[in-house]
Amino acid sequence: MQANQREAFVIQGGIPLGGEIVPQGAKNEALQILCATLLTPEEVTVHNVPDILDVNRLIELLVGLGVEVKKVGDHAWTFRAASVDLGYMRSDDYHKKARSLRGSMMLVGPMLARYGKAYPPRPGGDKIGRRRVDTHFLGFQHLGARLTQEEDTGLICIKANNLRGCYMLLDEASVTGTANVIMAAVLAKGTTTIFNAACEPYVVQLCHMLNRMGARISGVGSNLLTIEGVDSLGGTTHTLMPDMIEVGSFMGLAAMTQSNVRIKNTDYHSLGIIPQVFRRLGVESYAQDGDIIVPAKEHYQIETFLDGSIMTVADAPWPGFTPDLISIALVTAIQARGSVLVHQKMFESRLFFVDRLIEMGARIILCDPHRATVIGLDREYPLRGIRMSSPDIRAGVALLIAALSAQGESVIENIEQIDRGYENIDRRLQRLGARIQRI
Repeated sequence: MQANQREAFVIQGGIPLGGEIVPQGAKNEALQILCATLLTPEEVTVHNVPDILDVNRLIELLVGLGVEVKKVGDHAWTFRAASVDLGYMRSDDYHKKARSLRGSMMLVGPMLARYGKAYPPRPGGDKIGRRRVDTHFLGFQHLGARLTQEEDTGLICIKANNLRGCYMLLDEASVTGTANVIMAAVLAKGTTTIFNAACEPYVVQLCHMLNRMGARISGVGSNLLTIEGVDSLGGTTHTLMPDMIEVGSFMGLAAMTQSNVRIKNTDYHSLGIIPQVFRRLGVESYAQDGDIIVPAKEHYQIETFLDGSIMTVADAPWPGFTPDLISIALVTAIQARGSVLVHQKMFESRLFFVDRLIEMGARIILCDPHRATVIGLDREYPLRGIRMSSPDIRAGVALLIAALSAQGESVIENIEQIDRGYENIDRRLQRLGARIQRI
């Protein structure tokens, strides 16, 4: 999939939807798993790979590094990193492409583990406030790597002749930082213990795949990982889990558009606290035959705390509520009955899209860069369609949900941001009855 920055969605809103939708493979997991294919010269097959911009950009980087990449089926790819061109990491082409994709930082751990050297890019990706990469580099330094900057080229270089296992306490439970350090540690000498490790399902999936390749990782699913270094890893086959961010997005979409939606092939219990948070917003869902059903409701009531105080929805590291669904929770509350304080703790600029929602008629008070209070309209007034622009992946889909629930026509520009994380979202929504066109 390729998108043009001048493409836009035109949406005729206010139409109830219905039917079945299949979530794509998990974007955040895909970025980790594809980077991990660099850890072995043997073939790795990955199924359920989403056809989205961020994943396709990472595949382009792997091809540039010399990885043999083949598409072997619908959403299935093979990767063989038998011979890797380390010099490509020094090229302008690599750094230009890597800067557009924050997940490219996770190429560093595997390259460092296997070749003792890597040239990390300046981080790119969403513009949602400061997102530091210190956790990655501090973890590598604990393992014995050195961070330098070349005087003649200005490139950042991280080197390690021999990575050695150690105990480390991560300064934050960073998902990508944890994944990067794990991938470096699996080929290090000795035992590595990582405390305050992220335990998101993506990291769990990565650890399971690495163990099938021959790694020795214990404590999987907890915040205390023990990794016994091995000399080499072999090939394997891996299937990506359904994208829980898409599942949560479809829950919010069903509520806002008063639609009955069946979300197919999803493990309800793997969603953690997500259904519970939407239930607090009044959005009911239940499991049936491996699917999730969100029934159509005209009204949905936001709960209060037991003492009667206003409900707060806040993000937190897993098993808390994922920050990638804060935007969706906020937009879902717009047409609920009651009020909620949405607290985005982990990123500082992710709520600035609410000015578009206010222009559409939502009752939202932006308290500061981290907090917004939503006073539900309870269908008293419909939102109105407007022209707007997608600032990042998750806010873009939140605006799309708002547009689908609004009366009249909306136009969303800069939909490359949405295409980065959601595969053919316009076509899939059309099959639910949405009137959405890409122009």
